[in-house]
Amino acid sequence: MGRSRRRGSLTYYRDDLALVHHLGFGFHADATAPGVLAILEPLRGGLVLEFGCGSGLLTRYLLEAGHDVIATDASLGMLALARETAPGAEVQQLVLPDDPLPDCDAVVSVGHVLNYLSDEITERALAAAADALRPGGVLALDLCDLRYGELRRDEPSSSRIAEDWAIVTRFSLPRPNLLVREIAAFLRSENGTWRRDDERPENVLIDTAAVLALLAEHGVEARVAESFGDEELPDGLVAIVGRKDDA
Repeated sequence: MGRSRRRGSLTYYRDDLALVHHLGFGFHADATAPGVLAILEPLRGGLVLEFGCGSGLLTRYLLEAGHDVIATDASLGMLALARETAPGAEVQQLVLPDDPLPDCDAVVSVGHVLNYLSDEITERALAAAADALRPGGVLALDLCDLRYGELRRDEPSSSRIAEDWAIVTRFSLPRPNLLVREIAAFLRSENGTWRRDDERPENVLIDTAAVLALLAEHGVEARVAESFGDEELPDGLVAIVGRKDDA
């Protein structure tokens, strides 16, 4: 989920980067969808609240599996794409942790959405997600842990180039729990010229043991897993899967 404040300040995943992400990074939703859907199978037909739906790539799978979906993101650019990609979902802007959450049968999120928030806000968002779950509800999301940053401390810049878009990313780790991505996104215009948009997302890295303890305080018994199913997540990106008490 891009970081978004509604009164004109910097927003993560503005229109150009949102489109590049949609065109070039759907593989994560494709890989994680089977495992997420298997976790949600007992709740088929229930209401799924999706954090950080992005351009709706996972949302499509949730709809096809028979779930009712409220797909949310803070990035207006992503939401515009999601309305085209997953027209059967209720798509709305949600800025965590202060916007109210509906009661739901599941909260799902892929793409390390909560890492885009600050430490305190991440804790409040997790607590709000747990509180929104109905008894027996399911939580399934991925998070970058502290190892994720350490492994990328000295990682060189990466780039991907397609016919009509390109992206270059440089990583830095100014402190052990903060990974900074300096991103340059390029899109080819209809007249053949290229335009560039720079963003600098910050990802707060998470102590997953503290996450499990926090969720337990809010009635969700959770575990850390290497994946949602049979997919291979990047090293340091973990799945948090839990269930709300029936009481």
